[in-house]
Amino acid sequence: MRLPARRLLPATALTAASALLTGCFSGAESATDSEGGGKRVRVAMMQPPRSGLSPLSDDAFKLSRWSTAETLVKLNADGDAQPSLATKWTQSGRSWTFEIRDGVTFHDGTKLDAESVVRSLAKAATAAPKPRILDGVELTVKAQDADTVVVTTGTEDPLVPQRLSSPQLSILAEKAYTGKTVNPVGAGTGPFELTKVNGTSSAALDRYDAYWGGKAKAPGIDVRFVPDGTARAAALRSGEADIVEAVPVSQAALLEEDLITEVPMPRTNTLYLNTEKGAFKDASLRAAAREAIDAKSIVEGVYEGRADVAEGLLGPALPWAAELRTPVKRAAAKKANGQSITIGTFTDRAELPEVAAALQQQLQKAGFKVKLDVREYANIESDALAGEFDAFILSRATVLDSGDPAAYLYSDFASDGSFNISQLADPNVDKALQKAGGTKTGDPRRAAVIAAEAAVLATDAAVPMLHERVIQGDAASVADAAHDPRERELVTADTYVK
Repeated sequence: MRLPARRLLPATALTAASALLTGCFSGAESATDSEGGGKRVRVAMMQPPRSGLSPLSDDAFKLSRWSTAETLVKLNADGDAQPSLATKWTQSGRSWTFEIRDGVTFHDGTKLDAESVVRSLAKAATAAPKPRILDGVELTVKAQDADTVVVTTGTEDPLVPQRLSSPQLSILAEKAYTGKTVNPVGAGTGPFELTKVNGTSSAALDRYDAYWGGKAKAPGIDVRFVPDGTARAAALRSGEADIVEAVPVSQAALLEEDLITEVPMPRTNTLYLNTEKGAFKDASLRAAAREAIDAKSIVEGVYEGRADVAEGLLGPALPWAAELRTPVKRAAAKKANGQSITIGTFTDRAELPEVAAALQQQLQKAGFKVKLDVREYANIESDALAGEFDAFILSRATVLDSGDPAAYLYSDFASDGSFNISQLADPNVDKALQKAGGTKTGDPRRAAVIAAEAAVLATDAAVPMLHERVIQGDAASVADAAHDPRERELVTADTYVK
């Protein structure tokens, strides 16, 4: 792939960006650890906590990326379930029996046992709203003995182990559940203990020397939340950060190539169309919008070639999808005739406002009158879920929770899905999603997932535009940082700064 010519950041912009990071990693915490030796890992992350780092929210993935909270099960590169806090499991109809790992302690010194697993999973299963990995799932859990738990679902579910790998189902100490919200500080089981959270600005973690998996190589982690992408990239250039999450495409060309890693990821940039009200209640106008979109020009112009044009909702991070996909029959388009639409998106991902501007031009050229509404994600999510927009541009992870796309498809497109921005209520889609969710893992499930994708695409409720690549910045002194397409791992027990 030919890379764009390297551009120089204007001095004034670099100074302003660097100023946002001034003091982020200053002081003893960012220097050599005085007791354990070695350097603490300084991380600049994109999104600040939305729910006080509660594991029942998307903040759970921060806890996972910092290696502080763990789950019963983890996933390998192929998405297969592997032991973590559970050492093995067996299925009997609707019930799964998990054996709990011996010798694990929480960061407060208490012991991991079956009761602590029951407490955490029951809290998640009865939360309102539920973690999205449990959308459409009735789940109960009980202790069989001190070291064994039984997880039972309302219907036979082949994906229970994969579901339990979701960071939103992390197992925490009893102390985490004593307040009105779940507080993970000092309550995990991972190689790093979360010791301090400064609102939405920063967090600190120290090595937990009693970790069951062996002592971490780094003495700790210092995290700064930096929503501004230019500032994150500048932190890497200036040496103020060791690892930078989500380097914007516009900044990638400004960094030395050996400092960035680019991996196709299961994340699709999709235009969700409101099927319940407004212009796009009309299927033929949804078709008109789909035909008006030139995704290739967006990939080349906004992403500078660092993305892949979408053929479906599932991209090259799942190579089997392209092999199984067949042409989809959709409604015929009719000409737009000045219909007014409002497109919403958010600023947290630097490319999305640019995508919105490009779509505005393309749809106006097709005859729509287009207004944009662009805000921070925390200020726009509730309106998007309530169907306040005619269309919404979302960068969406497609296998974030279970390693299996059926959960994402259900969450986003089932009539009762918790993230149904399109307000879609289609019996054919619901039937296909139910079938995909109930099919056993392997080739039959993959075929059912692609059939469900086809049912969604046939409605034009969502127009997949491109599949993103994760761009992570690592300083030359960083060793063994994780480069995880699922965005579950970042700093592990093996990560350290030379």
